[in-house]
Amino acid sequence: MAVFSLEHPWAFTFGILGNVISFMVYLAPLPTFYRVYRKKSTEGFQSLPYVVALFSSMLWIYYAFLKTNAYLLITINSIGCIIETIYIVMYLTYAPKTAKISTAKILLLLNVGMFGLIFLLTLLLSNGSNRVSILGWVCVGFSVSVFVAPLSIIRLVIRTKSVEFMPFSLSFFLTLSAVVWFSYGLLTKDKYVALPNIIGFLFGICQMVLYIVYKDTKLIVKEYKLPEHVITITKLGTPDKSSGIQPVESNPPQPHREEQGVERDQKDYNDEANGDKKEALEGIEIGHVLEV
Repeated sequence: MAVFSLEHPWAFTFGILGNVISFMVYLAPLPTFYRVYRKKSTEGFQSLPYVVALFSSMLWIYYAFLKTNAYLLITINSIGCIIETIYIVMYLTYAPKTAKISTAKILLLLNVGMFGLIFLLTLLLSNGSNRVSILGWVCVGFSVSVFVAPLSIIRLVIRTKSVEFMPFSLSFFLTLSAVVWFSYGLLTKDKYVALPNIIGFLFGICQMVLYIVYKDTKLIVKEYKLPEHVITITKLGTPDKSSGIQPVESNPPQPHREEQGVERDQKDYNDEANGDKKEALEGIEIGHVLEV
């Protein structure tokens, strides 16, 4: 238990801080699932971020057991496994049938198939320190690949010039988590923990800089207003031919093609905005996979 000895007080301190901060980040999707529970519907949200987070926690637990003396990695990732499993069970409870089938396939492919393959290959084809090294690089590669998720948020912020879908608090805590876990990896001489958090730190700084640049910019929503039609209504009776006023027809005039096109444009814009918002929310939620 060298990590807990007085020879590594700072490593222990950063490990405890990392556990606390990562725990808070794991709880970030709680508002989403409270909404799912309240409305009894997943409302189109995807299960992929939570399945990926569960897979990441499983990998790091396996790595920590092989490495030995990595108890602080085991504690936070065990908590992560429990929390992500609860999220997935809730999703499967309220998701439509097609989404349930899709989630089950991803779980079988990633969390059972892929993890089982990694487990068997590292167990049978390697031994000792070589096994730890191979699994460590697998963890690094997976963590780096997951950083594609925040790229969608950054792209959305630059395109819309609005930070509406990128909360500063979450970006800050993800950056802080990366700094803490990088420090832990550096002090314990664990490059597999330190390396992916360098990238996490860079992405976090990038998000906070974008927030400062665009924080005062409001998302502009286009609104189309249909032209008003003034209809002169006259009293029913015998038409006065001299005045040129004729009775109003009972059938109302049909909307012009231009007006129908405006309505379609408004609907398309709203659909696009909703899609961007959902994409951003999913990208934010998957962000908590990036740290150990």
